[in-house]
Amino acid sequence: MIDQYRFWTEWSEEDGEWVGLCDGFPLISWLEPDREAAESGIRAVVAEAIEHLLAEGRPLPEPGVKWPPQVAARRP
Repeated sequence: MIDQYRFWTEWSEEDGEWVGLCDGFPLISWLEPDREAAESGIRAVVAEAIEHLLAEGRPLPEPGVKWPPQVAARRP
């Protein structure tokens, strides 16, 4: 189920770390100094959120939210 969502990372100047994000869960993020760790972290926390929602019989968020705009993350 997790593969229906889009994951990406962006560099956060404010935090000085990479932020992992997911299109169906815009209120969840994961910060790490390493880009790959940020993506791994957001995938893990979204998998937990999906498991929790399913266990409660709640619907999953729709994937494919067109947010944020398509901008490639660059490391300074």
